[in-house]
Amino acid sequence: MGKIGLFDLEKHFAFYGAYHRNPVNIVIHMLFVWPIFFTALLILYFTPSLFNLPRLEFSLIGSNIILVFNLGFLLTVIYSLFYVCFDVKAGSLAALLCLFCWVTSSFVANWLGFHLAWKVVLVTQLLCWTGQFIGHGVFEKRAPALLDNLVQAFLMAPFFVLLEALQTFFGYEPYPGFHEIVQAKIEAEINERQEKKQKLIS
Repeated sequence: MGKIGLFDLEKHFAFYGAYHRNPVNIVIHMLFVWPIFFTALLILYFTPSLFNLPRLEFSLIGSNIILVFNLGFLLTVIYSLFYVCFDVKAGSLAALLCLFCWVTSSFVANWLGFHLAWKVVLVTQLLCWTGQFIGHGVFEKRAPALLDNLVQAFLMAPFFVLLEALQTFFGYEPYPGFHEIVQAKIEAEINERQEKKQKLIS
C-alpha cells in the first residue's frame, strides 16, 4: 500500500519518471548518479568530526581505514533513513550502498589525501553532471528535474536510479501494481504539460 505526504513513493517516482523516459538518459543516470554521491562523501571526509566524536580506525586486508563521524557520516544517515522510509526492501539495499560508499570513500580519501582528493572529486562531479545534462538535452529533450525540484535531484535521485535498475533487471515492485500506478501518473503529468504548451501556443 502506498504512503502519503513526504514519503509518497508513487508521487515522487512518477515525478522522476516524467523526466527520465528516454532509455539512453536512464542509463546515463544509472551510471552517473551514485558516483556523484560517492565523491560528495569523499570530499566531506575532510570535514571535522561532529560533537568531537572519536574516530574509528581498523585494518582491512592490510590497509588502515579511518572512519570520521562528520558531515559525510551525517549525510549517509539522512539518506539511508529516507530510503528505508520510502520502501523497506529497496530502501535497505540503498542504505547498505550508502554505508558502503561512506566506508569506501573514507578509505579512498585517507589514501589520496586532500591535495589529490579534491581534484578527483572536481573532475568526477563535472563529468557526471555534464553527462546528465547531455542526457536531458540531447536524448530526453527536457530540462533536468533539479530545475523544478532540488530535493528530488539531490536527495532522492540515488534511490530512484536503484529502484529503476531493480525494476528493469529483476521486475521488482515495492508492492503489486506500483509501476502500473506510477506509469499512469507519468502519462497524466505529460499530458497535462502538453496541454499547457498547446494553450501557450494558441
